[in-house]
Amino acid sequence: MSTQSGATPLLEVQDLCVSFVQYTSGLRQSTLQVINNLSVAIYPGEIVAVVGSSGSGKSLLAHAVLGILPGNAKVSGAISYDGQPLNSRRQAELRGKEIALIPQSVNYLDPLMRVGKQVRKSVRSGDAIQRQREVFERYNLGREVDQLYPFQLSGGMARRVLVSTALVSGARLVIADEPTPGLDAAAVAETLDYFRDLADQGCGVMLITHDIETALEIADRIAVFYAGSTVEIAPVQDFAGEGEALRHPYTKALWRALPQNGFEPIPGFQPLPHELPVGCVFQPRCKLATSDCSMQKPDMRAVREGMVRCIHAT
Repeated sequence: MSTQSGATPLLEVQDLCVSFVQYTSGLRQSTLQVINNLSVAIYPGEIVAVVGSSGSGKSLLAHAVLGILPGNAKVSGAISYDGQPLNSRRQAELRGKEIALIPQSVNYLDPLMRVGKQVRKSVRSGDAIQRQREVFERYNLGREVDQLYPFQLSGGMARRVLVSTALVSGARLVIADEPTPGLDAAAVAETLDYFRDLADQGCGVMLITHDIETALEIADRIAVFYAGSTVEIAPVQDFAGEGEALRHPYTKALWRALPQNGFEPIPGFQPLPHELPVGCVFQPRCKLATSDCSMQKPDMRAVREGMVRCIHAT
């Protein structure tokens, strides 16, 4: 699903910045900026895959949306849900209900509580047992699963239970944080089908992954993160051919680095938060970099049905 002119995003993040207060030797206070001017929007019925390497800010975005950042975190920018500011009070009200997290690890399930009971905890009203059993049936989880403990579930069953929890809760926004590592190809395909099922029912889905190939299989749009910033948001159709439809040099480099596209490595390394360059965060590794790129950080702007943070994009 593509964004529609005039439509209200289910989730909109604008210029999000996250920093952490730290104390060094001698109890001197310092601030470490880990997310800088990060922006992304998700509409009802679409899957937006957030891709990037470790340390790019993907999971921190999820934690900021859910309101579960550590106490030493400082947050600025704007996060809105369904057109209204998502402040700490609304985050507490909506977390686990309208906004649901599907975590990477099945260890998220309470090992001391039977599966059926803990899934029903997220039901806000009505017949909780009936609702839970209807959803379990949809995901081929028999009634006997109600009475099982998490350790009695297979890996695939446990993942279906996690997806069911989001659906039973009536969630409108689902955040899936690295849900496929360690799964075989069949299990990955099954998991992705669950997310498409959620989107087809009108949910907005944020799929956080470092695996761009997995993202391309299921997403409607791809948000590319690098060193704590959004560098491009593109329709999935743009990831084709030689990557000529892509806008940012980093996104093009990611595309060329895939095995089917030549496995071309990207020179250099993503900078750590305390090593961020002045100007464009990608300019030390960019073949197109000019002196202007090292002067100031480019703004996010619309280019050809997508968004990009690069002065050279056309």
